Amino acid sequence: MMSLPFYQRHHEHYDRAYRHKALSSTVSQYQKETKSKSAVYAQGSAAYTRGSAAYRHSSAAGFSLDSSAAYSHGSSAHDLESAAYSYGSTAYDHSAAQSKRSAAYSLDSESLSTSSAAYSHASESINKLAAAYRLGSEAYSFGLKNSNLMIEDQSYKMSPKAKRAKQSLISEDKENKALDYSVPIFTGREVNISGITDTEEERIKESAAYVAKRNLFATGEGVSVSKVAKTSEEEHHEKKSRKVAIRESAERVAMKKTLEETQAFHRKLNQDKLLHAPEFIIEPRSHTIWEKENVRFNCSVAGWPEPRVTWYKNNVPIDVQAHPGKYIIQSRYGLHSLEITECEFDDTAQYHASAMNVKGEVSVYASLVVKRYKGEIDASLLHARNLSLSPFAVTPHGYASRFEISFVDKFDVAFGREGETMSLGCTVVINPDIKRFKPDIEWYRNGVLITPSKWVQMQWSGERASLTLTHANKEDEGLYTLRVAMGEYYEEYSGYVFVRDADAEIPGAPGAPLDVQCLDANKDYVIVSWKQPAVDGGNPILGYFIDRCEVGTSHWTQCNENPVKFARFPVTGLIEGRSYIFRVRAVNKAGVSLPSRVSEPVAALDPADRARLRSHPSAPWTGQIIVTEEEPAEGVVPGPPTDLQVIEATKNYVVLSWKPPGQRGHEGIMYFVEKCVAGTEDWQRVNTEIPVKSPRFAVFDLSEGKSYCFRVRCCNSAGIGEPSEATEATVVDDKLDIPKAPGRIMPTRNTDTSVVVTWTEPPDAKELVGYYIESSVEGSGRWEPCNNNPVKGTRFVCHGLNTGEKYIFRVRAVNAAGLSEFSQESEPIEVKAAIAAPSPPYDIVVLESVRDSMVLGWKQPEAIGGTEITGYYVNYREVVDGVPGKWKEANIKAVTERAYRIQNLKENMVYQFQVAAANLAGVGAPSKPSKPFKCEEWTIAVPGPPHDVKCTEVRKDSLVLLWKEPVYSGRSPIVGYYVDMKETEAKEERWRSVNEKPLQKKFLKIGGLTQGVSYVFRVRATNQAGVGKPSDVTDAVIAETRPGTKEVVVDVDDNGVISLNFECDQMSPDSKFIWSKNYEPIEDDPRLNIDTKGGKSKLSFKDLGEDDLGIYSCIVTDTDGVSSSYTIDEEEMKRLLALSHERQFPTVPLISELAVEILEKGEVRFWLQAEKLSGNAKANFVFNDKEIFNGEKYKMKVDQNTGLVEMIMDKLEEKDEGTYTFQLQDGKATNQSSLVLIGDVFKKLRDEADFQRKEWHRKQGPHFVDKLGWEVTDECNVMLKCKVANIKKETHIVWYKDDREIMVDEEHDFKDGVCTLLISEFSKKDAGTYEVILKDDRGKDSSELKLKDTAFADLMNEVCRKIALSATDLKIQSTAEGIRLYSYVTYYVEDLRVGWVHNDTQIKFTDRMRTGVTGEQIWLQINEPTPQDKGRYIMELFDGNTTHKKTVDLSGQAFDEAFAEFQRLKQAAIAEKNRARVLGGLPDVVTIQEGKALNLSCTVWGDPTPEVSWLKNEKSFVSDANCILKFESGKNVSFSISTVSTQDSGKYSIVVKNKYGTETSDVTVIVMPVSGQTDTVQGHNQNNKTVSKKKKAMTASKQKEGGKKDFIKTHGEEITATEETPDPNEIPPLEAEKDTKSNQQAAKKTAGKAGVAEKVPQPTESSDRQGKKPLEKAALGKPH
Repeated sequence: MMSLPFYQRHHEHYDRAYRHKALSSTVSQYQKETKSKSAVYAQGSAAYTRGSAAYRHSSAAGFSLDSSAAYSHGSSAHDLESAAYSYGSTAYDHSAAQSKRSAAYSLDSESLSTSSAAYSHASESINKLAAAYRLGSEAYSFGLKNSNLMIEDQSYKMSPKAKRAKQSLISEDKENKALDYSVPIFTGREVNISGITDTEEERIKESAAYVAKRNLFATGEGVSVSKVAKTSEEEHHEKKSRKVAIRESAERVAMKKTLEETQAFHRKLNQDKLLHAPEFIIEPRSHTIWEKENVRFNCSVAGWPEPRVTWYKNNVPIDVQAHPGKYIIQSRYGLHSLEITECEFDDTAQYHASAMNVKGEVSVYASLVVKRYKGEIDASLLHARNLSLSPFAVTPHGYASRFEISFVDKFDVAFGREGETMSLGCTVVINPDIKRFKPDIEWYRNGVLITPSKWVQMQWSGERASLTLTHANKEDEGLYTLRVAMGEYYEEYSGYVFVRDADAEIPGAPGAPLDVQCLDANKDYVIVSWKQPAVDGGNPILGYFIDRCEVGTSHWTQCNENPVKFARFPVTGLIEGRSYIFRVRAVNKAGVSLPSRVSEPVAALDPADRARLRSHPSAPWTGQIIVTEEEPAEGVVPGPPTDLQVIEATKNYVVLSWKPPGQRGHEGIMYFVEKCVAGTEDWQRVNTEIPVKSPRFAVFDLSEGKSYCFRVRCCNSAGIGEPSEATEATVVDDKLDIPKAPGRIMPTRNTDTSVVVTWTEPPDAKELVGYYIESSVEGSGRWEPCNNNPVKGTRFVCHGLNTGEKYIFRVRAVNAAGLSEFSQESEPIEVKAAIAAPSPPYDIVVLESVRDSMVLGWKQPEAIGGTEITGYYVNYREVVDGVPGKWKEANIKAVTERAYRIQNLKENMVYQFQVAAANLAGVGAPSKPSKPFKCEEWTIAVPGPPHDVKCTEVRKDSLVLLWKEPVYSGRSPIVGYYVDMKETEAKEERWRSVNEKPLQKKFLKIGGLTQGVSYVFRVRATNQAGVGKPSDVTDAVIAETRPGTKEVVVDVDDNGVISLNFECDQMSPDSKFIWSKNYEPIEDDPRLNIDTKGGKSKLSFKDLGEDDLGIYSCIVTDTDGVSSSYTIDEEEMKRLLALSHERQFPTVPLISELAVEILEKGEVRFWLQAEKLSGNAKANFVFNDKEIFNGEKYKMKVDQNTGLVEMIMDKLEEKDEGTYTFQLQDGKATNQSSLVLIGDVFKKLRDEADFQRKEWHRKQGPHFVDKLGWEVTDECNVMLKCKVANIKKETHIVWYKDDREIMVDEEHDFKDGVCTLLISEFSKKDAGTYEVILKDDRGKDSSELKLKDTAFADLMNEVCRKIALSATDLKIQSTAEGIRLYSYVTYYVEDLRVGWVHNDTQIKFTDRMRTGVTGEQIWLQINEPTPQDKGRYIMELFDGNTTHKKTVDLSGQAFDEAFAEFQRLKQAAIAEKNRARVLGGLPDVVTIQEGKALNLSCTVWGDPTPEVSWLKNEKSFVSDANCILKFESGKNVSFSISTVSTQDSGKYSIVVKNKYGTETSDVTVIVMPVSGQTDTVQGHNQNNKTVSKKKKAMTASKQKEGGKKDFIKTHGEEITATEETPDPNEIPPLEAEKDTKSNQQAAKKTAGKAGVAEKVPQPTESSDRQGKKPLEKAALGKPH
C-alpha cells in the first residue's frame, strides 16, 4: 500500500475532485480482487455488523480487540493493506471521535446497516472509509502482541464538509442516525502511520491482527444486531444465531448485486443502443517509491467508440518524444499504462489519464511520491532493496524527502534611526517547487520568534519573504534570522539590524531608554524595569522619569517627582482592575530625552486574580477589569502573614514580599506594613490611610544608609491580626552594585567594513543586562556607539566601519544599577577583510580521459578567504562495487590552474575525486567527493566540454563570458564554439543558443539581458564531427550594474600620450590589476606601458597603431568581480590619434567663431569667445589683410577671464566693406577666425545699424514700446491700448479718430505704462482710423491703427464672438399670446446673425412664429402653439467665423407645463379685458349741504354688459322716490337725489358684475346741515370735481373658487375719477397706460432704432439676471 503525497497530506485546501479521484483510485485495485472472495467477506461483514453494537457498550471501558470486531476479513495480504473497515453503527462514530484523526461517514441509517454486508458493491463508502482509516486512525496500530488498542481519551474537531454537501449536526441521543461530514484527508503528521507502509514488519503485524479478528467470528457466539425502524427512532434488540445472520446478509447481497448489475447495464444503453461515454473500469493507483526505481500506472477504459487516452503530469500532457526513454506509454486491448523509468525526485507530481470519445471525456488521478535517502548511501544498494529502513523515519513529507532551499536577493546589514520604517526582504527559491505545499516562514530576533504586531509586519508573496518595522525603535535592534522550513528541512539566513537614536529635541539630551517591561504586577503597584541608553548626550545621566497612562486614554502622568537612577521602579497609586502602559525618559543636565517605546499593557491585579479572569478579558475600550469578591462569611480575625522578606532594596525604596496567613476565613484580607529603625522597638505604620490588598509592597521615604526592620499585619472586618515576624535589619542602599569594567578588549578582522570585538566579563558581575561597545577612529577623539541595544555574551561584530581606517574600541557593562566605567581602549586595528582558508571548490568534471590518466576541472571556491588562492590539491580514490577506498594524493606541489591531469590510473577502474584550495591562511576544506568516473579511453569524435567558464564585466544589460578550450579536442581540430543561455529558474528545454555561427574566439560579450533577471550559461565546442558535450553550467548571474561600478576611461594627456585608465575603490590590500588584450593576459609588451598606483592603474600606448587594435580589459583580483573593458577599433584609433595630434600641436579652443551684432545706439560689435585664455594671451585685429589698432574708430578689448575678444565700431561707412580677422595666441597654442562683410550682407548690416541709431534717438523721449492695438473685453466693449515708456509728469497723450480729436473725460496717469481708450457698444459708426500721440518737451511719438474694411471686420467678428459667448442658456416663458424662448446677451449688434432651428430644420418666420431682439434679450415667439411645435430648439449665433449654439428641449413635461401656463394666461387676459369695471366719474368723497340735489354719474364697461347694483353702507340699495338710480345704454350709470338730507349721508358703492368678474367703486356722501343758502356742492364744482379713488375688483374665477366676497386690487395704482361722462369708445386706461410705458421703455432701449411695438411681458429671471429690468415692461423689438 502506498503512502499519500506529503504535499497533499499537509495542505488543507485542495481540489475536491482530485481528492475524491485520488482516494478512490487508491482502493480500486483492491475492490476488483476482492470480488472473488465476496462470500467470505460478506460473512465477516455481517458478523461485524452484529458485533458493532456490542462494541458501542464496551467502548467506554476501553477499546479491546475482541469487542471491536472492526477489521474487515480477506484472506490475502492485499486485503489487509486496504485497511477498509466495514462500519454499520454509530458506535464506530463514537469510538472514532476518540482517535487523533477525524473519521466521517456520510451514509444514511439504512445504507449503514446494509453496507457492512456488501463491501464489494459499495465502493464509494469503502473508499471513504479506507481514506479515513489510512490517514486518520494511527491509534489503530495493528499487530500489538497483547491484542489491545489503547486510544487516547481525547476528541478532535472534525473537518469542515464541502460547500455542496448537506449540513448535518451531531446528536448524542440519535446514535444510529448517519452523520454527514467530510473525511479529513491528508492531515496526518504523525511519525508512525499504520496500514500504509510497505515494510515486511508491518505486514506481519497486520496479518497477526487479521487472524485474531477472524477467530472472533468462529466462536459461534450470538451477536447483537441493531435495527432501526424507519417510522420511529426506537431501537429493538434480538438474539440471532450466526447462521441466520449470515444467511440474511447473503440474501441481501445477492439481491443488491442483481439490482446494481441491471442498473449498470441500462445506464450503458443509449437511444441508439450502441454509443456510450468512456468509463474507467480499473483506475490507476498512487505510488510511493525510492529514487532510481521504475513505476507503472495501469488503467482500463470502456466506451464506444473506443476512447483515446492521454496521460498528463501536473495537468501538462506528457511528450514522449521530448523525453526519450523516460516515459513509456502503451495501449493494448483497452488496457493502458504509463511507465516512468529511473524516477528522480522531480518526478514527484500528480498524474492523470484522460479518456475521450464523441460522447464525452472522463479523467482519473493518481499521485507519485519519489523518496530520497538521507546521508551518503551507495546507489547500488538502493536497487538491492535489502537496506534496513529503520534509520529513516516516516515524516509528513515522505521518507527523508529533500528540499533545496536557497536565498536570492538577500538583505544585508541594515542601519536605521528611531521612528523610521525599515524593511528586510529575501527571495526564497525552493526546489522542487510544489504549488500546493507552502513553506513555513518564520522570523527571529536574537533567536526569539517574532510575532506580528503594530510594530512588526510580515509578508510572504509566494516567492519573497519580507519583514517591515513600521516604527523602528532600539528594541528592534538585533540579529534577524529568516527561517524557511519545508517539513523537517529548513534553511536560515541572518543579518544584523542597527537602530540608532533619533535626534534629540534638546541638544545634549540623552537617548531614550529602551525595553520597558512591567514586572511583579499586583493590585497596589507594578514594578517597571528598563534598560539604560547607550548615548548620554555628552553629560552623565542623572536619572529617569517614569510615566503611566491608563489604557483607553491619552493622558500621561509622571509617577516620580525626583529622577531615579536604578533601572527598576515600583509604581504605586494604581486603581485595582485598571490596565496601564508605561514609558521612561532619561534626564541629564542638558534636558530630558525623548520617551521610550511604551510597555505592553498590564492590569493592576494579583496573579491569582489575573489567572482566574484570564478567560474573561477586559473591555478593550477601557482596559478595566471588574473584580468581584466572595461573599463574606462570619468574621474571623486573620492570623499573621508568613515568609516575610526583603526582595529588593535600593537607595530610594525597599520592596517587601510575604505569604497570606493560613487563618483568614472566607473574607478577603488586607495588610498594614510597619517599620522601625534597627535596634529599636519604635514601630511606625507605613500605610496609615489605605491598607495594602496584595502580598507585595514598596516602602519609600527611607533614610539612605540607615538600617530598618519591617513587619506586616493582616486585617479584615473582624479586626487587625497579630504582626508577622520582623525582617532582619536591612540597610537602605543599593544591594545591586554597578558592575566593574570589562577587560581584555580584543578586536580581530572580519570583513572590509566590520571588526569582531571580544572581551572578558567583569569580575563579580551580577544581573548583567548586557554590554555597550563604542568605536573611534584612531586619533579623532570622537566615540560612536556600535550598538544601541545591550548585547549579551562577550563577542560582537561591529559593522559600518570605513575600510582602511584604524579603529580603537572600548566596552562597558550594564545592569539595573547603572553602566560601568569604560574598559581600557583596545589596540588599533585596520579595517580590512580577515584572511581565512578558502572554501571548498565545487563542480568537479572530467575534461579528458585516456587509459591511465584523467584531466579534471573544477570551479573556484565561492569564498577565497580574503587573499588570492595560491594553488589546489587533488585527491582520488578507487570505487570497487560501489565501495569507496582510501583517499590518495594526486599532487604534492600545488597546481595553480583549475585543470589537472592525474597520471598512473588503472584502466576501466572507477574513481572519485576531491579538490582542496590553499591560500596564505592554509589549505581549506576539501570538496565533496565527485561523482564516480570510469578511467577509460575516450573515442568519441566530437570535442570534450570547455572548462573554466566564467562571467565578467556584469552590467544591467550585458556581460562578458570567458572560457578555456576543451582538453579533449576529438578526432579533428576544434573549429568554434557555441554559447547557450537561459534564465536560472527556467526548465532545461529553455536553453537557447546565443550565436548562430561558431565563434573562433574564446570570449563573447552577451547583450540584451533584462535587468534584475538571473541567468546561467554554458559553452559547447564543435569540430568537423559535430558539437561536443556542453561545459558545466556557470553560477547564476544577476544582470545588474552594481552601485559604484566604474568603467575603463581613455585619456590623452597634454603631450599626446594615449592611455587607458581604470580605478577601483573596493580593493583589498592584496588586490591587483590584471590587464588583458582580447582577454589574454598582457605579458611584457614593448608597445605598452602599465603603471599602477594605489587604486588606479594606467595602460599607456607608446605608438598607437593597427597592431594595437583589440579589446583591452582590466580585472581587479580579490574583489567581487570588479572588471571593465574598452574596445579600440579603427575609428576609435583615428579619433585618438587626431586628439593626440591636437594635444601635441594645440590650438586655442573657441566657444564661438567671429560674429557681428548691432548694439543699441547703432554701434557695430565684432566678437568671438575662446574656451579659456591665460594671462599671457594676445589678440591681433586684421581688416583686409592690414592690422588695425585701438583708436577713435575701433575700440578693442581682450578679457582673459571669460575668453571674450571684441572690437566695437561707432558707425559703418562704405569704406568698411571687407574681411575682418581676429588672430589669437596663448603660449604655443594659436587660432584665428574671420568674417566676410561684402555686397548685400554688408548693405543689410549697415541699414540695420542706421535704423537702430534712429530708434535709439526716438527712445530718448516718450515713445511707444507696443504699437496701438485692440482687444475686446469680457463686457463686449472694444479697448484700444498701447504700451508706452520714458514717460514723465508733463507728457500728454492725445487721441484722434479720422484726424478729429477725441475728447477724453480724464487724463491718463501712465502708472502701468499702458494707455487705453474704451469704446462701449462698438458698431459700424465706430469704424475709422485711430491715432494716439505722445509729446512733451523731449519730443513726440505717434502710433496709428486703421479699423476699416478687413481690420474692422476682424474686430467685429471678435465682438460678435464675445457677445455670443455671453449668451445665457435658453429659457421658456409662457405669455398670453403663446410660448416664448429667450436668451440674454451683454448687448446686441446687427452684425451678430441670429438663427433658430427646430428639430434640425431651419425655422421660417411667420406671424405665428416670430423672432426679435428686445434690449439685451433675443427671443423666439411661438403664437398659439400646437403639438407640432414640440421638439428641440437651437438658437444659432454666428459671429462671422464660428456658430455658437444654445439649445432647449420644448417637449414632454416642459411643453405641457408651458402650454398649460399659456392657456391660463390667455384666459386671464380675456377675463381681464372683458371683465366688468367702473371706468370713471365717481369721486371718493362728496360733501353737500342739506336740501341740495346730488347728481353722480359714471361709465361702466364689460363684455357681456355688466349688471349694476348699488349698496349703501354695505347694504343693498334700490331706487325710491327720493333717490333715482339709472343704467342706460349698457354703460352709463347715474345716481340722483333730488333733495339730500343728513340721513342720506353714508358710503355708497356701485357694484358692476359680469361672468368675468366684479368691481366695486365707493363714494362717501357727507350731508352738512344748512348753514346758508348756496347752489353749489361744498368745496367742489360739480363739473370739474376730481378725486382720487380706489377700485375693488374680483374676477369670475376667484368668485367660483372662493365663493365669498374677496376683493383684490388690480394694479396697486390709483385711477383718477371725474363726474364727467367718458367716451364709450375710449380704450381702458390701464391698457393705454401700459402701452405707453412699453413704447417709452422700448424707445429708450433701442435708442431710436426702428421696430414694431409689441407688449412683452418680461420673465422673472430678467430682474434676477442684471438687477435692472422690472418685473413687467414693454420694449421695441426687431423681427427677422
